[in-house]
Amino acid sequence: MNLIDSQKTAFQQILYAASLFCFYLMLLKSGSSKFWAQETKIEESNHWTESAMTTLLFNQAAFNNEWQGGGVSNISGNINLTYNLNYSNNGVNWDTKVTAEYGAAKIQNQDNLQKTNDRVEVISVLGKKIKNSPWFYSGLFNFKTQFDSGFEVTERTEVMNGVTVKISGDARNSKFFSPAYFLAGPGILWKKNDDLKLNMAPSTAKLILVSSMFTNPNDPRNRLDNSGKYFGVESGKTMRSELGLALNGYAKVFLLPNVELENILGLYSNYLDKPKNIDIDYTANLTMRVNNLITTNIALQAIYDDNAVKGFQIRQALGIGVTYKLK
Repeated sequence: MNLIDSQKTAFQQILYAASLFCFYLMLLKSGSSKFWAQETKIEESNHWTESAMTTLLFNQAAFNNEWQGGGVSNISGNINLTYNLNYSNNGVNWDTKVTAEYGAAKIQNQDNLQKTNDRVEVISVLGKKIKNSPWFYSGLFNFKTQFDSGFEVTERTEVMNGVTVKISGDARNSKFFSPAYFLAGPGILWKKNDDLKLNMAPSTAKLILVSSMFTNPNDPRNRLDNSGKYFGVESGKTMRSELGLALNGYAKVFLLPNVELENILGLYSNYLDKPKNIDIDYTANLTMRVNNLITTNIALQAIYDDNAVKGFQIRQALGIGVTYKLK
């Protein structure tokens, strides 16, 4: 396959990934028609406000066969969608944020797309104001999963004709709704404004759902770790329940007129198992706006969950793309 054909194939696969992303969004919309049917009422009421923003990022590099400086031809794309729905009336405050992200890269001479970003999250906090103060009695709901399957490189050693050979391959280690996280619980919300708020829920139930293919010890596709667990779910099971303290904070800072830094923090301590091992999910989004359409986006996400891996998971992304405010 020559360079041009390789780029065409990569572009087609990127378009396929984007189509898959849109298809999942339509499923989410159709699967919750009651929620989305409220859009018309929201637009007619002064108590509801909503906003939506989508960002498209593309990167591409190409080298011909005569290029001697090193490099591999590649093309990548990333799409982000953020939807905010807010209600405020008579001391009742309800904030809901939906985040959907998907990114993939096609590298020359590699058959499969390499996933670079994959996230679906819904966080909703309902609060009732405590007299004339920034404090609210609150209820928290949080849901997290991913759109597509994830893979990790595996290696095995075999002897062929008396020669030891290492064979590498890709093994699926996650997929849509595996894992899926649900959190819900009552608490206290402190909210100065829409750009600065903190919710503490000291009695939060957490549910982790996974596919049986990853926890079945008799299935060769299982991804059980050395302790016989997959994302904390025990062998042969598909669910793990926890009870603990959840802390969720949000802060948006305008560093310059066209530069803003968004900070999102989620902490969780499981009372029932190793409460000192606190789950951490922190995301920082730096947006530098060139004009109404062109932006530079820098994202950093750090996750610590010892049920998944013994260490920090770090994701960093930098891109220049098109950002469009839908509402």
